[in-house]
Amino acid sequence: MEHPENDELYKGLKVNKGVANVSSVSPYLKRGLRRREYTPSEYVEGILRGDITILSQAVTLVESMKREHQQLAQEIIEKSLPYAGKSVRIGITGVPGAGKSTSIDAFGMHLMHEGRKLAVLAIDPSSERSKGSILGDKTRMEDLSREKNAFIRPSPAAGSLGGVARKTRETIVLCEAAGFDTIFVETVGVGQSETAVHSMVDFFLLIQLAGTGDELQGIKRGIMEMADGIVINKADGDNMEKARLAASQFRNALHLFPPADSGWTPQVLTYSGYYRTGIREIWKMIGDYVSFTKQNGYFAYKRNEQSKYWMYESIHDTLKEAFYHNPSVAGMLEETEKQVLKNEISSFVAAKRMIDLFLSTSGVKPIH
Repeated sequence: MEHPENDELYKGLKVNKGVANVSSVSPYLKRGLRRREYTPSEYVEGILRGDITILSQAVTLVESMKREHQQLAQEIIEKSLPYAGKSVRIGITGVPGAGKSTSIDAFGMHLMHEGRKLAVLAIDPSSERSKGSILGDKTRMEDLSREKNAFIRPSPAAGSLGGVARKTRETIVLCEAAGFDTIFVETVGVGQSETAVHSMVDFFLLIQLAGTGDELQGIKRGIMEMADGIVINKADGDNMEKARLAASQFRNALHLFPPADSGWTPQVLTYSGYYRTGIREIWKMIGDYVSFTKQNGYFAYKRNEQSKYWMYESIHDTLKEAFYHNPSVAGMLEETEKQVLKNEISSFVAAKRMIDLFLSTSGVKPIH
């Protein structure tokens, strides 16, 4: 159809004919999307030579929910284990707004200048509802994200805390095999994820703020007890005196807690992530802790305890998954739940009935 704009009445205006039936997808796209499939041994070879692309693909397999991907990931992890375990694993947490992203950027750049290799991982089970800030964190780590010796990996966007934490721990193994000598495991905020992070790191760092009211009200006692070091961020300008006062309050509070199993006395330091002052002192503290715990044997003891913990966690997760995916259980669960809600049977009787059903259909004699 000819455009009316091309009529003689509209001199100087011309509309060309369009090209019909042009695909909205580039013909070169399919060629680019083809990803070579590697064997477990090829994955491990790539990881060992520090190929970030292959490492990223292996981490994606670890995070995948597909059974065939999980089997492949476990083979890669098993082959990588002999080359892992040589890094220092540091957990980093703090209340929202404490400046974790800025701090990690500052800490990371300090390590880059020392010639270290750093992997930043994250545990964020709430991000599926867009409550987490990890994707934003990566954009705020402006300097670190440009470094070739830094690997920043946001956590899976969905799944239970236990599942996300297990995948993070498996990712640590792959990163260590790839030659990263320092691993940061970050949590989005203060919550249940702290316990999971504490169970996979050597040093647990708590970032706090000053000048926000009663500093000790902003943090849970259990998290303070887990901390091997507390650092007060934004100790700069007019906030310097408040930061020193907050540090003093935290030191006094730590004296009320029982001694740590490691024999280490947690330190409280002040610094500015924005102006990057006080960073060297924080890394001296972490270095002193690692030397202290390696000397008294606690470092190796804690690693062994963590491996044992994750073995049992994997057993629990596997049993739970098998229970809820059992066809007989799935068929009876809703009816049993209704009986509980109608007070026809107690919660405990219902639970035992479902477990006995699961065991009997699995060929295991029910427990009496």
